[in-house]
Amino acid sequence: MSQHMRDDLFREALGEDVQPLTKGRDKADIEHSPSAPSEAQLARRAKAEADEVEDNFLSDEFVDLAGPADPIEYRRDGIQIGVLERLRHGDYAPEAYLHVQKMPLEACRRELFRFIRDAREHDLRCVLIVHGRSKEAEGRANVVRSYIAKWLSQFDEVQAYASAHKRHGGLGATYAMLRKSERARARNRERQQKRRG
Repeated sequence: MSQHMRDDLFREALGEDVQPLTKGRDKADIEHSPSAPSEAQLARRAKAEADEVEDNFLSDEFVDLAGPADPIEYRRDGIQIGVLERLRHGDYAPEAYLHVQKMPLEACRRELFRFIRDAREHDLRCVLIVHGRSKEAEGRANVVRSYIAKWLSQFDEVQAYASAHKRHGGLGATYAMLRKSERARARNRERQQKRRG
């Protein structure tokens, strides 16, 4: 079949309402900005944000500042010291990253809350929060780092956390180890049964 016949068949299949693009219209239109959100979209967004604020249990009360050169770490009762050691040495590969450097403290609180909830929802085990570091005890990055430590311990999902290994940001970042979800446990049990069976 000739190219001309294929073109005719193609045009016939498309129908008469289809018009070819005019020359120069094969690129994205960057001249026009997207339309503003509708009233309904703005209302839904405001409600979702208000619901999230109500759910966010992370305390914004006073925090004891960690020393600027001191690593931060925590392990929940019942978690083996070996888990914390491996976390400290970067032996668990972070599956997701949250960057809160230079964000206002309230934005850090909101983003960390969302991030840990999303990580839990997706059955992630090890995540990394990048917050930066400051050489002064009251430097902004150290204040954020101190709040991150306080907030992580307020999540039931967080089993342990530790300052990151140098390759992942050192004192400017923190690993968090999350508890395995019931879904993940069930999948592990199924895998083990298949291996045995």
